[in-house]
Amino acid sequence: MFKKILIANRGEIAVRVAKTAKAMGVSTVAVYSDADRGAPHMRICDEAVYIGPSPAAESYLRSDTILEAIKKTGAEAVHPGYGFLSENAEFADALEKAGIVFIGPTAETIRAMGSKSAAKDLMEAANVPITPGYQGTDQSVSVFKREASKIGYPVLLKATAGGGGKGMRMVERESDLEEALKSAQREAKSAFGDDRFLIEKYIARARHVEVQIFGDGTGNVVHMFERDCSVQRRHQKVIEEAPAPGLSASLRAALLKAGVDAGKAVNYRGAGTVEFLYDPQSENVYFMEMNTRLQVEHPVSEAITGLDFVEWQLRIAAGEGLPLSQGEIKENGHAFEARLYAENPVSNFAPSIGTLTTLRLPNDIARIDSGVEQGQAITPYYDPMIAKIITYGKTRDEALGCLRSALCETRVAGLETNAQFLHELAAAPDFIAGDVSTRFIEEHEDALFHRADADARIWATAAIWKHAQSKPANDDPWAILNGFRLNRPTHEVMWIDYENTPSILRLSQSGKHFSATLEPDASAATRREGDGGAKPIGFSFSGSKSDDGNVRLEVDGKNVVAFAVPHLDTLRVWIGANYWDVSMPNPIAGISAHQSSEGSLIAPMPGVITLLSAKVGDKIAAGAPLLMMEAMKMEHAIKAPFDGTIKAYRFSAGDQVKDGDLLVEFEESD
Repeated sequence: MFKKILIANRGEIAVRVAKTAKAMGVSTVAVYSDADRGAPHMRICDEAVYIGPSPAAESYLRSDTILEAIKKTGAEAVHPGYGFLSENAEFADALEKAGIVFIGPTAETIRAMGSKSAAKDLMEAANVPITPGYQGTDQSVSVFKREASKIGYPVLLKATAGGGGKGMRMVERESDLEEALKSAQREAKSAFGDDRFLIEKYIARARHVEVQIFGDGTGNVVHMFERDCSVQRRHQKVIEEAPAPGLSASLRAALLKAGVDAGKAVNYRGAGTVEFLYDPQSENVYFMEMNTRLQVEHPVSEAITGLDFVEWQLRIAAGEGLPLSQGEIKENGHAFEARLYAENPVSNFAPSIGTLTTLRLPNDIARIDSGVEQGQAITPYYDPMIAKIITYGKTRDEALGCLRSALCETRVAGLETNAQFLHELAAAPDFIAGDVSTRFIEEHEDALFHRADADARIWATAAIWKHAQSKPANDDPWAILNGFRLNRPTHEVMWIDYENTPSILRLSQSGKHFSATLEPDASAATRREGDGGAKPIGFSFSGSKSDDGNVRLEVDGKNVVAFAVPHLDTLRVWIGANYWDVSMPNPIAGISAHQSSEGSLIAPMPGVITLLSAKVGDKIAAGAPLLMMEAMKMEHAIKAPFDGTIKAYRFSAGDQVKDGDLLVEFEESD
């Protein structure tokens, strides 16, 4: 076995590889860029070598820099992870010339499988079923039109050197083919430096199934059963599971045999995945491509076999051969993996960049593979994956129920994620039934992108959180400026903005219990020429907030457990997997973003009073200015929180005020 390996990757896969290597007594070397200084993957390894600036092309894709790091540290082998240099034949060649072991297949195999066209030719020769299509050298538009007519529309254009959905277009009619081909060629040339294409029959409701294989490089190949990766967005996987649901015994046997035959056709070494399209109507499976590396979704196959695939990779690369024969590999139970991404599903899954101000993952009920931590930034330089959430059960229902529970406990703030979307997927009736396809998301858009309306539970959570934030550390009742009245119940007013609908939350407190009314902000309603949005609602509640963000409530007699933390300029409130962003902005922010205690208005920050807008005794409508103050080189209006009368001004124009100074005594109209 190797004494030291270098992991030529970052993030969760680098952490994953390092954990297994350490358990085997193998020393590890991390590499890192500017963006990854201090990242978990470089801390978990025994050594770390700086390899360059943040852009991948200047660091993780620099094979010469990686080779220098190998020589510097004396590593005997390189684990490439996935992505970056993992399927780079030139890198594998360079390692071999330097006498360094590449923990993966040979450069010859990578080249053979790296071209989708060449791979299909090899598979066809090995009697592995392939999708009807054209992968010839003539790349003219006229030939593509001719071949598409033979295949029958719709067809799929695929870049021969492609991956990750790039350079892929579905074409429904001949009149669209030329422009689609030119567009895809430009994209492929930019992404891969290669604009060659093939064309395949498009199967409308296909399933994406794949076979995990291992080979020893001497002709012996075994499978680790199959996975279903049908649910995808932009041709990229979202949720994977093993085994694939609903396959007949005969179909499954044919699929696994095809996977092993594909591996034998290229004398495969190490971990690989053979990907197929399954057409439920014809009951046929068709070879798509082979990924000559460890897959992102390998943990679901590890879960049902009880094996460590990274350990297998290391042992095979060290010349120990396959650890088990096919008959010794057993399948047990079911597993799911959900990919938690920093992205915004409602904005076409656009990546979300920012700092993980809150990151709480359910590692008590799920396996969490992650390479980031709270306080770390998700940068624009790399894939925005936060974590993989993997669950296991004796049955599919048990594993899926566990996944839903895990997603209900996932808490991320500071940027957007797909966590709630993943939960909607896992809870969709058709997904529960195993009725999936590569078009699942498009076919279920209405349900998957549905957002529940906010209700009394959300307003109560926000009020409890805000109330706890304003409580003095020393519990001095005289230090509380929230409407305390001697011998009378406490009254408090909070201005709330939810989805651009400003409202006023009026609270009356008696002991630990509150009665509340949420009503539209009339001034904002007039300004927006609308009805103010939210209808007045009344409710009662009590509760408490703990330091970890949990809020326990009783709302109208029903117990609720919520979680609330600051998120950007809002308060993000979770109940289960659902979340709502509630804004309770600064008093100086304007009509729709004002909060105040009844009977007083206090300075939110140091500044200078520039103008008193009314006189003592004047009756003022909600939203009308009471005074102007200058702070942070800007003038801000302090406005009436509701209809009322000015009882007293505490300062005059030109006076300096401190944060927390009482500015106006204001009495609400009867």
